[in-house]
Amino acid sequence: MLAVREALPDRYQVLLVIGAGLGLRQGEALALSADDIDFEEEVVHVRRQIKMVRAKLCFALPKGRKVRDVPLPTSVARAIRQHMEKFAPVPVTLPWDDPAPAATLVEAKHRRPRTYSLLVTGRERKAINRNYFNSYVWKPALAAAGVIAPLEGGSADGARVWEPSREHGFHALRHFFASEELEAGESIVSLARWLGHSDPGFTLRKYSHFLPRAGARGSAAIDVIFA
Repeated sequence: MLAVREALPDRYQVLLVIGAGLGLRQGEALALSADDIDFEEEVVHVRRQIKMVRAKLCFALPKGRKVRDVPLPTSVARAIRQHMEKFAPVPVTLPWDDPAPAATLVEAKHRRPRTYSLLVTGRERKAINRNYFNSYVWKPALAAAGVIAPLEGGSADGARVWEPSREHGFHALRHFFASEELEAGESIVSLARWLGHSDPGFTLRKYSHFLPRAGARGSAAIDVIFA
């Protein structure tokens, strides 16, 4: 993971820290604003995502339309501060929920453009298109770090040079966050809340296999009693 971070261009390295250190989904990480970071209270407010609708970007509520708060570790806070010193947040304006022209006044009010000072933007100071990021930033960094094989050759038209792979996608950072939290002994209820899962049972079913030695801790506790 650290090797992948070093392989990313400077302006994108903090996205890996946000994904692995806060468990945010890719769209949530791309939509994170400077105003969402509360350094004093050590918490991050996950209030929106950037999603793609008919090949156009827009802001929207997080998946499941659930906002949430996530604890802000000191190391992640430091990485975000360092990023902001080097790359100042950029005000970005996008439609809300659906970029299509509104058909009614109600739709127009709901979809009106909103502006947020995004922590991470592309070189053109615009919101990041996840398809571009995944193909031309993320996958090359994985290859440079030795996580996946180097690209043998691009497509003839240059439209897409990396094949989609859920296993090696940005979402793997979210799995890393969850597995580390559980291995450290964090409660499944807290983890479910931080990940934005409505059912802690779903979280447990999804991530219990990351704990191959979870039963060993219980056995050790019994051994202490009867030793």
